[in-house]
Amino acid sequence: MTERIYEARNRAFSLLKEKGLDHGSVTVLLQHITGFSHVMLLANMQTELTETQQRRFWQKVDELLKGKPVQYVIGVESFYGRIFNVDEHVLIPRPETEELIFHMLERQKFLFQNKTLNVADIGTGSGAIAVTMKLEVPEWEVTATDISDDALEVAKVNAEKLGAEVHFRQGNLAAPLSNEKWDIILSNPPYIADYEAKEMAATVLDYEPHEALFAEENGLFCYRELAAQLPQMMNTPGLVGVEIGYAQGEVVANLFKEVFPNAVVDIVRDINGKDRMIFCEISLR
Repeated sequence: MTERIYEARNRAFSLLKEKGLDHGSVTVLLQHITGFSHVMLLANMQTELTETQQRRFWQKVDELLKGKPVQYVIGVESFYGRIFNVDEHVLIPRPETEELIFHMLERQKFLFQNKTLNVADIGTGSGAIAVTMKLEVPEWEVTATDISDDALEVAKVNAEKLGAEVHFRQGNLAAPLSNEKWDIILSNPPYIADYEAKEMAATVLDYEPHEALFAEENGLFCYRELAAQLPQMMNTPGLVGVEIGYAQGEVVANLFKEVFPNAVVDIVRDINGKDRMIFCEISLR
């Protein structure tokens, strides 16, 4: 017996709510199954799902009921207005990282005159940062690194799917970039301390890759490594931008102030008012 969209949605809502899970993921799943936008889905609540759609929907609801994030269930996530493939080898791209790119694009306008810049994304994961940078400014030469071969495969698929010519290199942090000079480097490295795991949602802990989430030294290990590596690699002018945990602003800013003593180092808050980014502007001034 087939169900109307609203019937399937309401039943799935109830099942997820009983388990204390995010029932908002049901709407995302229905959009994926039907191909409707959010507005079209609301306008077609009385439409019957086909047998195939209904079967796929309930198979995927079973995955949601196990706590699997909807992005992994449907295999995609939206980022900077584009659809990226994701799986359990890469972090799910988040709005805070969109802000990192937005602020970088604004800041670079005041630093650089030449449009052909050498740009890198360290720890690319799904390729969201690198692919977005290349598509936003096609004149740039963009390179992305990751220690995970599996993550790089996902990133390569996204670059090809979205038509972004990005160069990929396997290796730890900045090591694959060390023999060249760079104008812009962005990174969203692992920055969560082990002790913070108890405060995290099970959907994150059980499914997202721990090597992309957690870092030693109370989450600061990667920033110390980058602070040691980047000064020898940056052109002048140059721009470094990293995403940080909300409580790491002063510590990470001081790391970069020590190694770039003549640079302007800023802590930038995200849309929720939390410290979320560090930018280091290396200028000729």
